[in-house]
Amino acid sequence: MKRKEKTRLQSILSVLLLFWLTLWCLLLNTPAVLAQENTVNYTFADLQYQDFSNKDVHGTSFAGGNMQGANFRGANLSGTILTKGSFLKADLSGANLAETFADRVIFSEANLTNAILTDAMLSSSHFFNAVITGADFSGSIIDPYEVKLMCKRADGVNPVTGVSTRDSLECR
Repeated sequence: MKRKEKTRLQSILSVLLLFWLTLWCLLLNTPAVLAQENTVNYTFADLQYQDFSNKDVHGTSFAGGNMQGANFRGANLSGTILTKGSFLKADLSGANLAETFADRVIFSEANLTNAILTDAMLSSSHFFNAVITGADFSGSIIDPYEVKLMCKRADGVNPVTGVSTRDSLECR
């Protein structure tokens, strides 16, 4: 009788240990699961000429991705990570890029008409020949040389924020 009880007790303990280990593993992975809820990770993705127009992709990572010629017209990209991405000739008109982490990003020849880039990290990013009419850069960190170049062509007022592009860049 003692042997049966001992075997049963070992079985119960084994099940409880397995349950405890499973629960522990789930708890350790919870932040990663929660961080990616309702998002797709586009890190290093080749998204050339893809259509993201009017999509809500806030909080997503496009780090290191190639978005050349992609359509992000009216998209919500707020809080995204764009580090080392390329938006060469992309359409970001009317897009919300507020609070994005966009260091070392190529926005050259992109259409940023009426885009919202408030409180964004845009250091070492390039805007060569980008259309910035009506774009709002208020509170963003941008290299002084890029600001100087953009001030030469900055015009318009953002229809959502009511801030002029020149004022948002603090052009003199």
